[in-house]
Amino acid sequence: MLDKVLIANRGEIALRILRACKELGIKTVAVHSTADRNLKHVLLADESICIGGASATDSYLNIPRIIAAAEATNAIAVHPGYGFLAENAEFADAVERSGFIFIGPTADTINLMGDKVSAINAMKSAGVPCVPGSDGPLTDDTERNKSIAKRIGYPIIVKAAGGGGGRGMRVVRSEEELEESINTTKAEAGAAFNNDVVYMEKFLENPRHVEIQVLADGQGNAVHLGERDCSMQRRHQKVVEEAPAPGVSEQMREKIGDRCRRACVEIGYRGAGTFEFLYENGEFYFIEMNTRIQVEHPVSEMITGVDLIKEQLRIAAGQPLSIEQSQVQIRGHSVECRINAEDPDTFIPSPGTINVFHAPGGLGVRWESHIYEGYTVPPHYDSMIGKLICYGETRDEAIARMRHALEELIIEGIKTNVSLQRRIMADENFFAGGTNIHYLEKKLGLQ
Repeated sequence: MLDKVLIANRGEIALRILRACKELGIKTVAVHSTADRNLKHVLLADESICIGGASATDSYLNIPRIIAAAEATNAIAVHPGYGFLAENAEFADAVERSGFIFIGPTADTINLMGDKVSAINAMKSAGVPCVPGSDGPLTDDTERNKSIAKRIGYPIIVKAAGGGGGRGMRVVRSEEELEESINTTKAEAGAAFNNDVVYMEKFLENPRHVEIQVLADGQGNAVHLGERDCSMQRRHQKVVEEAPAPGVSEQMREKIGDRCRRACVEIGYRGAGTFEFLYENGEFYFIEMNTRIQVEHPVSEMITGVDLIKEQLRIAAGQPLSIEQSQVQIRGHSVECRINAEDPDTFIPSPGTINVFHAPGGLGVRWESHIYEGYTVPPHYDSMIGKLICYGETRDEAIARMRHALEELIIEGIKTNVSLQRRIMADENFFAGGTNIHYLEKKLGLQ
């Protein structure tokens, strides 16, 4: 097992990684910005080191400083968590070239799956179903682009190959809009991602967002841990996640999961990863692969009993997967609500000091967070301050527990989206299951 791991992240995921390391007897190093001296994982780590100012650019996105911290503390490996540098191929390469283990896939794999065009081509080669599209980058040939769009059928969506998080995409509903939309998306992509390559796909009107969790050891072994439904979104950002996805049969799960598992073996994948799909009319359409641990990974852990962070650590240590596909059993149901420090109506971030805090509890209730009474939420980073996860033998039971847990959760001194989450849990359409990715925005009057 690894001797010492540097945690190159902050907040709840950093604490989650620290806990897994402690359970495996691994020493931990917490790097932090000047704004994060009092983070819970920083206070609990075996060693901590400040790597820069409050701005993420000066700290959590500063590759040389993170590498220097690993060298100064004699760390063996670096865990990137999610966000920041987690899917940055340059960072993965720098970690490995500096003699450390990167807890995740290789830089080549990150590059392959980070570019949407190459990712789609790789998935098609592996037999993973994809959205009908341009099968490659669009060119400046307007007539060719019109022909492709006509073959796919309007509406289509123009996407940036290097995009993500809902950025770098534009829906086109007629041929008259096509050329201008392509040019605008190319310009935006070049400015935002330093990559102006764009491609075209069929735009699905009312899909759900369903994803498959995978683990692979890079030694020819891979498993899938079932699917999650992440359709409750606002501006392409997930708000509620659940597993398994309502309405997805065991037969469908095994079919798509097996294809994802085989794709991992084919591309030589190493670590935890997620295949994201649009799901409509009983069909899965691949959109991208996240080459890291996901925010919503706890719901998969709750229904399978597999600790994904521990598996990441074992894989990084060179160990084969500790489980085979036949050992993965899906039991019960789990729901996760993301708790953000923001106004529940305007969604404006609400940093500040938490002066009253009480965490919910009880059977089947899991609270993942770095906050505590007296903790000051800084204004420099993402507004998520915690995740509330509830498990039940049935979906109805999991939702009932979530409703009670949200009532128990008390956070005062700042605004949070707890009231919004209560509204969602009381929504009859959510309770029925199967809402699409546009549902929440329509409910909130944002569409």
